[in-house]
Amino acid sequence: MRRPTLEAVAARAGVSRATASRVVNGQTTVAPNIRDAVLRAIDELGYVPNPAARSLVTQRTDSVALVVSEPPTRVFSEDPLFSTVIRSASVELETVNKQVVLMLASSASSHARVERYIAGGHVDGVMLISMHGADPLPAALSRLRVPVVSYGRPAVPVDIPYVDNDNVGGAELAVRHLVAGGRRRIATIAGPQDMIGGQDRLTGYRNVLRDSDRRSIVAVGDFTRESGAVAMRQLLGDDPGLDAVFVANDLMAVGALQSLRQAGRRVPDDVAVVGFDDIEAAQYTEPPLTTVRHPVVEQATAMVRLLLGLFEGGPADPVILPTELVVRESA
Repeated sequence: MRRPTLEAVAARAGVSRATASRVVNGQTTVAPNIRDAVLRAIDELGYVPNPAARSLVTQRTDSVALVVSEPPTRVFSEDPLFSTVIRSASVELETVNKQVVLMLASSASSHARVERYIAGGHVDGVMLISMHGADPLPAALSRLRVPVVSYGRPAVPVDIPYVDNDNVGGAELAVRHLVAGGRRRIATIAGPQDMIGGQDRLTGYRNVLRDSDRRSIVAVGDFTRESGAVAMRQLLGDDPGLDAVFVANDLMAVGALQSLRQAGRRVPDDVAVVGFDDIEAAQYTEPPLTTVRHPVVEQATAMVRLLLGLFEGGPADPVILPTELVVRESA
């Protein structure tokens, strides 16, 4: 059977092709009785709009690129951040009949591919996540005539709206909690210093120690569990007397707990541990992990809403979401 055409829909409804097209494209300048007639004809004929032709008329693709500046091994790993952002963004976009196009960009060739794809008009907008300091995409995409928003403050000076959580304030909550518990030698396992989250959480840690007359003891990881284990062993070697550690994300904290256990250090008796993110696994570590809640679902949802607002000429003001301390047994 031949695929039903828009002309057939118009003929069945007794309207012009232009009127049928306006109904199909969601325009509101059609009388309710005429709209009902066209929708009834669509249902009776089983008409499905041609997405390419519809895009030519509406100048919309109903697709949004979610560009992740990480390799596949990182995105499809044990880190729940990426799957949570992808799922939350997809759910929010579905409410307005749009879909996510997932694109990974961790190399020069993939950066060029993403830029070509977006410049080609295949998406209505772009959401960026997990950007690193040397990432050329934010500046490149900001020059294109397409709305762009970022999950997290961009690491380079570029005029892109963003949604972030209070990384500095959250880190300060964590370290003040350790200070209030009487801990004196408080170390940190910081995140990557080419990422804003890593930089800001280290800043929050240093702010509190400076105000409480304690010295900084810093090791740096890359937000993976293995890097947390390695950094914890390094800290114990550098300062065997440390009695607390603030870890810049929960996955690294899981690795740190493993290294402390292997070194015979009791948590929290010998060393208190506080993480950041409040991933589901934080409830099931041994002991359960005290951490700072990073509102990932809310942040991803706010990112989508910021982008949808830009489609309608809305404000491009940054959005900062609050964090909160979740106290469990590790500190």
